[in-house]
Amino acid sequence: MKILYAIYQICFALPLLLVLTILTAIVTTVGSLIGGAHVWGYYPGKVWSQLICILLLIPVKVKGRKKVHKHTSYVFVPNHQGSFDIFLIYGYLGRNFKWMMKKSLRKIPFVGKACQSAGHIFVDRSNPKSIVATMRQAGKSLVNGVSLVVFPEGARTHTGHMGSFKRGAFQLADDLQLPVVPVTINGSFQILPRDGKWIQWHPMTLTIHDPIPPQGKGPENIRLTMQKAYEAVESALPPEYKGENHTAN
Repeated sequence: MKILYAIYQICFALPLLLVLTILTAIVTTVGSLIGGAHVWGYYPGKVWSQLICILLLIPVKVKGRKKVHKHTSYVFVPNHQGSFDIFLIYGYLGRNFKWMMKKSLRKIPFVGKACQSAGHIFVDRSNPKSIVATMRQAGKSLVNGVSLVVFPEGARTHTGHMGSFKRGAFQLADDLQLPVVPVTINGSFQILPRDGKWIQWHPMTLTIHDPIPPQGKGPENIRLTMQKAYEAVESALPPEYKGENHTAN
């Protein structure tokens, strides 16, 4: 089956997905420039992500989507298993949001320009002061139910285990007094891990946990929110991936 799946990818799925990626980037860029970046910056990418999963025959299951409200802005904090996290979140979270992504992704042909036009947020992770300033600036986009998605580990795992959470996303949630929503990704690591070369077939599951509302403001609220979010995300991982990965970054 692995050989047949590889042949299917090379001969049909990947060429078609390349064309879809370019078309989606063009539609997003042009639509966002004309007007309505909140619409054009989200829906074309959502359809693109769903088509990628469908064409690669990857089953997707979503749990807990009703736990978040349409008109409330949140800071979503998923674990970062692999490259397919992007398609799972974009295609199936069911919420209009902005990505917080590393600055180097702006250089990707077509995709980088589309993300910039759509208002997604690039941050220089090598500069802590830049991270905080950029995230606070991002707060201007978080209105009328538009949310933010940040991978708090900062990088994909090497082993499937979670790395420690960085405080940037939680600092922003504290500054703006927004609820934090932990999200658990399962299956993406098996499809295309950080060091993977080929896409492997595997189901994916997206588990949306209960929002964590702010309990006060300041360092103690940030610490408690980080702890609760980490525990919630880890709770939905398979037993073999529980426990911290000290080589995630």
